[in-house]
Amino acid sequence: MDAYDKGSNARPVPGEPAAAVPVPDSSPPDGHETADDHKTSDGHETSDSPGQKLSGEAPARIPQQYGDPQRDDQRYDGRYDDEQYVDTALAGPPLPPPTGIAALSLPYQIAAALALAVVAVAACVHVGMVFLHVAPSNTVTKQHGQAIDEWIYPEFEQNWKLFAPNPLQQNIAVQVRADVRAADGEIRTTRWYDLSALDGAAIDGNLLPSHTQQNELRRAWDFFVATHDNANRPNGLRGSLSEKYLRRIVVLRLDREQAGGRGAVVQQVQVRSRTSNVPPPKWSQEQVSDKPIVRVLPWWPVSEADRAAGTRPAESTGTEASAR
Repeated sequence: MDAYDKGSNARPVPGEPAAAVPVPDSSPPDGHETADDHKTSDGHETSDSPGQKLSGEAPARIPQQYGDPQRDDQRYDGRYDDEQYVDTALAGPPLPPPTGIAALSLPYQIAAALALAVVAVAACVHVGMVFLHVAPSNTVTKQHGQAIDEWIYPEFEQNWKLFAPNPLQQNIAVQVRADVRAADGEIRTTRWYDLSALDGAAIDGNLLPSHTQQNELRRAWDFFVATHDNANRPNGLRGSLSEKYLRRIVVLRLDREQAGGRGAVVQQVQVRSRTSNVPPPKWSQEQVSDKPIVRVLPWWPVSEADRAAGTRPAESTGTEASAR
């Protein structure tokens, strides 16, 4: 043992037996009982508590409760010889790496934010313009109608109105026939071609119909009706323009449908419309006429300018077709 170690804190020296630690006599005085009501040899009761012996042998060494002086003298640095103290209360799972715009550098984040802001502003302006275009006439549309029309036409044209007082309840079919000159010089008149029905058949079952199939012929006819009176006379410069536009469309469609015979050339065309009311539902008491209204336009001669709009020239091959 160390010469300077005394008492129960003495540390054992290698090679020497451990010193016995005196145990105070815990026997009760004469005539008193212990907790388990057992008596000693001299008439006193003893305790049967586990680990307590009556012999003079010293019990096992009691661990020190308030630290080791040798360790207490050392400066605390968060660990002992074989112990590592880790603060696990504040530790957590590692943070995931940033994604999206947060993963970009600061200049690119600013550029992305500006781009998103521009897109958001453009979207809001577009929605506002479309709303003013389809909304009923108001103070804003009267003052800024030209600016709204310049934004909407022609890419974002809308064919519907908010709060329409009288929505369209008619089926309008545009039909055309032509006088053609056959290869032998004979002039013949073709049958009526229902161009609206052909457009409807092309759209039916098509998930992505073209703008031409849906609107070209219909808008051309609406343009003509809006710029002509009931006697089919134009009421201004736009009337002549709408007539020329409609004529070129029907000539192009006749060429596509190969109206006439082989080697035939279109000389003049005639357009008519057939308007019929949409029948009301069975539960409605509304009464509408089921008789169609036919509007027949005069014959229009076909010029070389009309044929140049996508058709074959008359002097080369002509508008060849096989009559159906």
